[in-house]
Amino acid sequence: MPTSSSRFAVAVHILTLMAAAGDEPLKSEFVACSVNTNAVVIRRLLCALARARLVTSQTGSCGGSKLARTASRITLLDVYRATEAPEVFALHRQPPRRSCPVGGNIQTVLESVLQEVEESVERVLGKITIEQILENVKPAPVASRRRQGSRWANQTTVKGQKRC
Repeated sequence: MPTSSSRFAVAVHILTLMAAAGDEPLKSEFVACSVNTNAVVIRRLLCALARARLVTSQTGSCGGSKLARTASRITLLDVYRATEAPEVFALHRQPPRRSCPVGGNIQTVLESVLQEVEESVERVLGKITIEQILENVKPAPVASRRRQGSRWANQTTVKGQKRC
């Protein structure tokens, strides 16, 4: 049974976290802590998101990544296209036997189904923005984050790196 990818879900998490941070760049270590994964995983996804022009990154002690455009202008379809394979499911690896009554026509039928599924997925994802995801996340009030001059004051600084 094929395994499904979590790249899309993690990328939406990353972008929603960045939307909540506003113009403040976030270090991959901090994002990884929120996602509960390794920072290498986050950096790989950030590269894909940067190639799609959804995030910008800056190196250095004051560096990090942030949204390349407003959260209201990033759809889940943008994220899906940046992170996932182009097809929802794959057809046969080997062409079916043409002399078989099913094998001779199954590819054509499945291609039609695949086209319809992909169009449906794209239609739904194209209607939802990162801004809407952020609104539905309902983060804790700022006061409970122990605001101390930064939106993300619940991070502690260790050797210049933000951590959660």
